[in-house]
Amino acid sequence: ALQMLNILEGYDIGAMGFGSAEYIHLFTEAKKLAFEDRAKFYADPRYSKVPVTQLISKKYAAERRRHINPAKAANVVSAGKIEAGNTIYLTVADRYGNMVSLIQSNYRGMGSGMCPTGLGFILQDRGEMFSLDPGHANAYAPGKRPFHTIIPGFITKNGKPYISFGVMGGDMQPQGHVQVIVNLVDFKMNLQEAGDAPRIYHTGSSEPTGQVMTDGGILYLESGVRWEEIRQLLSMGHNVQWNLGSYGGYQAIMWDEKNKVWYGASESRKDGQAAGY
Repeated sequence: ALQMLNILEGYDIGAMGFGSAEYIHLFTEAKKLAFEDRAKFYADPRYSKVPVTQLISKKYAAERRRHINPAKAANVVSAGKIEAGNTIYLTVADRYGNMVSLIQSNYRGMGSGMCPTGLGFILQDRGEMFSLDPGHANAYAPGKRPFHTIIPGFITKNGKPYISFGVMGGDMQPQGHVQVIVNLVDFKMNLQEAGDAPRIYHTGSSEPTGQVMTDGGILYLESGVRWEEIRQLLSMGHNVQWNLGSYGGYQAIMWDEKNKVWYGASESRKDGQAAGY
């Protein structure tokens, strides 16, 4: 999500307008670039040197941004050159200003189906996310943590906790995070509007398990995107499709420092609610 935001930072997103073909196109192309890096570099940092600092740097984002054609969707993109199941999400805050962003998933179904004797919880099965290519950064190895998509979101403002949020849903998580932040910052939506707004979801990028994108993937659009924008996206070369699911599930808490008020938001795509006492 940070990589995608850094790439989008180089454009005047607010001027494009929410739901515009231009914005959706740039978002999708930024996602392709970031996910290509994810497929190549993301792995357990105890076993592989993951270049996090370089990947989320502004300089690197500027270099990656040059690979985006503003008028045409890319079918194939390359990772950058670097030197050197069903998920639940909750967020909670207290009167002292403490905030927690928590996400949990056993991966597919009920995870591994194995419950340690006397402990009462089921072990996950994310070992499926390893690559079986021994030369890959995410290659299977004993004791190694596999690539995963579990991402709790958190935003600070002036060095202090500001928004604790999450968007459940596998590969939708970083894409959902970017859309929520862009909605808040560039499109000036409030906390609830940022989650309710129609979403876009791109699939088919290269994966840390070894799959390689060869056809540009599929761009799914949620109901609410205007037809004129859809036609423009099609003319740019995007493979546009529609479905009713897979757009994640959003929950958020925001602290209004000026008015000393907590704001909570949930949405109808998933079970959940905002509550205070």
